[in-house]
Amino acid sequence: MWMETLTLRVPAMSCRHAVRTVTAALRDVVGVQTVQAEAATATVLVSGTMAAADVVRALRECGHPAA
Repeated sequence: MWMETLTLRVPAMSCRHAVRTVTAALRDVVGVQTVQAEAATATVLVSGTMAAADVVRALRECGHPAA
C-alpha cells in the first residue's frame, strides 16, 4: 500500500477553532494517518492511504473547503 501526502490551501481556516474543526473532520477520513493544520498559513498537510477526493469532500462538508 502506498503513502500519499497532500498539501491543501484552506482559506477559511484562520483561527484555532477552524484548525480544530478541520483536524477533527480529516481524522475521520478513511486512510488518514496524520494531519497538520496551520491557521497562520491556511494550509493542511495530510498523510496516509486516503483518497484525495475524500479529503476534499471532508473539508467541504465541515465548512472549510480547499482552494
